[in-house]
Amino acid sequence: MVTAPPPDKLIPKSNLGISVWVLILQRKFEFFQPLYRVVAELRSHDMHLATGTIIGGLQKLVPLFQPLYQLLIEHNRTEGHWHCDETRWLVFVKRADKAGFAWSLWVFAAKQSIVFVLDPFRSHDVPEAHLGNAAEGIINVDRYSAYKAMAQVKAGQITLAFCWAHVRRDFLTVLTGWPELTDWAWAWIEEIGALYQRNDQRLSLTKDTPAYAEADRLLRAQVEHVCQRRDRELAEPKLRLPQRKALTSLRNHWSGLTVFVDHPQVPMDNNEAERRERGPVVARKNFYGSGALWSGRLAAMLFSLFQTMQVWGMDTGKWLTEYLSACAKAGGQPPPEPHLYLPWNMTPVERERLSPAKPKPPDPRSSTAEAPRATCAE
Repeated sequence: MVTAPPPDKLIPKSNLGISVWVLILQRKFEFFQPLYRVVAELRSHDMHLATGTIIGGLQKLVPLFQPLYQLLIEHNRTEGHWHCDETRWLVFVKRADKAGFAWSLWVFAAKQSIVFVLDPFRSHDVPEAHLGNAAEGIINVDRYSAYKAMAQVKAGQITLAFCWAHVRRDFLTVLTGWPELTDWAWAWIEEIGALYQRNDQRLSLTKDTPAYAEADRLLRAQVEHVCQRRDRELAEPKLRLPQRKALTSLRNHWSGLTVFVDHPQVPMDNNEAERRERGPVVARKNFYGSGALWSGRLAAMLFSLFQTMQVWGMDTGKWLTEYLSACAKAGGQPPPEPHLYLPWNMTPVERERLSPAKPKPPDPRSSTAEAPRATCAE
């Protein structure tokens, strides 16, 4: 008997097709749903899968994404400008060198790539190791001391651009904690708002034009005004402790806070990194973290790959189907040339094919207006 060849299998001897794994991976690592909810959704479609079956399959998928993740890291290191942040991620694995289960999920967000790194510690060793000894560029960060302790920062290879949103929070803390200092705190919040406004005005203009030069002059004048006001108030002997604390931090971080003045491509805040961490934080609240080390590594890989595809405006489901189909064709192994599945190595036509479908424009020949309805009097 001659029959058609069977479809390629992503996992040998498994009866689950690629579309099922795409749904599971997207639900868990793009939409941050707990596994029991995914199982319930499948059950509503008359697909009864044991949780253990899915967990065992997920573990077998880890080697398929490892080559892509490593290529992603290598590309991220070359970009020259990053937004960095870290958040807590629970990994329920006992370690002799660590008390508790709180690990750190670091994010390195660049223009073309997003990389999450899971590490048991929250020290400067993590960004040092990720970026590499030869790294050069600018990092948007908060004021966490680990960034200041990086070897690349001490060597002058990397410049830290501190976050004005965090400075603004300092004055909001004074505003909410000391009612008698409300007017003072609001005045400083308005000064920071003026900085944002003038920087936005400069960014909206074309460089090397008279309008841009004037906007740049006004921005630098506002920066100088803030600097002078800070020093003038710090010299006041009767300054309250919360006021002095906020202004001293502003002075200590001033060089990093003003990087954006000479580098317009650098944002004034680190909101990009915090937004990238938002999804994993929702995941942490929904399913606590990872019950095994391989599970945590898989989460970091897929958070990275999915958010990178989103940066390029690509459809995660289409891309994932394309890549897993290539893995199935390779016998359940990574494809021979995994780099071809990363957006910067694709042609515009390939990226368009794996992007969300655009809505069709309405046909001008068809009328969408409803016929007038008859009233009761008629």
